[in-house]
Amino acid sequence: MISFKQLPLEAKAAVAAGVVFFSMMLSRSYLAEQLELRTRRWLLRLQMALFANALMLIGSLHVWRSTVTTFSRSSAASSFCFMPWKIAVFMFLALAHSSFFTLLFLVAEEPYFFSLAAYTCLGAYIILIFFLFTLGSVEQAYKFLAGRGAKAGTGTKNSRTAMKPVLAVMLTVVLTVVGLLNASQPPTVNSVEVPVHKLPSTMNNLKVVLLSDIHLGPTVGKTKLAMIVRMVKALKPDITVIVGDLTDSEAEIIRPAVEPLGELNSPLGTYFVTGNHEYYTSDVSNWFELLKSFNIRPLHNENVKIVSPKSTDDWFCLAGVDDIEADVLRYSGHGMDLKKALRDCSSEHAIVLLAHQPIAAKWALQERPDINLILSGHTHGGQMFPLNAGAYFLNPFFVGLYKVGQNTFVYVSPGTMYFGIPMRLGSRAEITEIILRSP
Repeated sequence: MISFKQLPLEAKAAVAAGVVFFSMMLSRSYLAEQLELRTRRWLLRLQMALFANALMLIGSLHVWRSTVTTFSRSSAASSFCFMPWKIAVFMFLALAHSSFFTLLFLVAEEPYFFSLAAYTCLGAYIILIFFLFTLGSVEQAYKFLAGRGAKAGTGTKNSRTAMKPVLAVMLTVVLTVVGLLNASQPPTVNSVEVPVHKLPSTMNNLKVVLLSDIHLGPTVGKTKLAMIVRMVKALKPDITVIVGDLTDSEAEIIRPAVEPLGELNSPLGTYFVTGNHEYYTSDVSNWFELLKSFNIRPLHNENVKIVSPKSTDDWFCLAGVDDIEADVLRYSGHGMDLKKALRDCSSEHAIVLLAHQPIAAKWALQERPDINLILSGHTHGGQMFPLNAGAYFLNPFFVGLYKVGQNTFVYVSPGTMYFGIPMRLGSRAEITEIILRSP
């Protein structure tokens, strides 16, 4: 029987991740109702940070061996550059690991430089791991197909071994810079026309501005939000909707950063539904109250009639559901309840639904196929390479406009900012201007 001490470091990290994950499930299932809200909030965040770091430790060991240990066995180890390189790799990995803890200690009106540096390292870490794995797989495949794995000379083998991490680091640096520059640009404004079945003719060309996934927190602050608000106001929307993940922090801590939202003044109202990250804050009630103080109405499994400015007899139903993560977290008084959200919304009038996750949009259409338009977010368009592929396969709708059936459309926003990592690769932040067309 192998003892825990005899396990390799990677296996120990995997065991630690398993233990933390089990404690998370235990907390959600049996301790959720027994712990004070504030205690539960901190416990959940701490568990998530520890779980992520335990998993990352496996990758960090691989990075260290590929970029440091490999060269320690060669003549490069005697170079005066080797020690600074070891320190740089260690600091890089330490910053990447610390990024998850900034949610606990470093959230304010504007991002701290440390938080930006830590999350940038996290993004670079993900890219580096991908290239080390990919180049390693290509190398192994080449050896297998060429049948020369045992025939290669020692010098040639060492040269190839050294080239792999060098190439991976170079690619990572280039893509990190590109990703940072891309994310630093203002969101693009994307105008989309959507025909809405049974929309009154008096509401033709009604303009809805869609915001999603702003993620106020360690790396997005008041300056970014003020820029978004200015862009929205310039579009002069009839309605503004925020479909979740507005924040990653508690309302009291980040309240000064939220103040620009008070400048939104769409004539037919501004509306909000929760995303999964609102529930990670464990502070949804306070967020609802804060948003109401800015004249933003949360749609907590409820709906409102959007009445035409031209005729009080013409209207459509705008509904919103809680994010499905509320059910997973057993968040008291919350959870996706489509029947409640669509109460009094009959198929005689057009129905527009706000639902943060595309999977929730899919479930909603299975239950109520008479919904005409669903606005979602959550995917970020993958946000950055190589996460794009995972986001594409994990969501029934990835990004952009989809037609479902004869009279239903789903639009998924790629996000108005970014989560944590201040990078975008293969995606672009977006403010969506949706023009509703009557048939």
